[in-house]
Amino acid sequence: MQVPVQITFRGIPPSEALEEHIRDRIEKLERQYPQMRSCRVVAELPHQRKSRRGHFTLRVEIGVPGGQIVVNQDQHHDLYVALRDAFHAASRQLDEHAARMRRDVKKHSVSGNGE
Repeated sequence: MQVPVQITFRGIPPSEALEEHIRDRIEKLERQYPQMRSCRVVAELPHQRKSRRGHFTLRVEIGVPGGQIVVNQDQHHDLYVALRDAFHAASRQLDEHAARMRRDVKKHSVSGNGE
């Protein structure tokens, strides 16, 4: 990765175990898509009204050639569930991005008049 990983906690005390879990998930994405240029993860427990108290939000931003992949997961009571879901969604989006990039590279011109 060209840019160091950024992990930010907001409203959550920093945790080495949680940070290690996030870095493990990022490493899996890097193995899946080595062209990743950057990755930023924000884990947050926003100050919310009483009915939404205790719901975590998670944002994953991945820089890739030709754009950026952004995943937002919110309204989870369990931060690890939010992480699992966000990184699963990011993995799917990386697969879709890779497929789009391959199609762009593999365009073939039609030769001859076809008659």
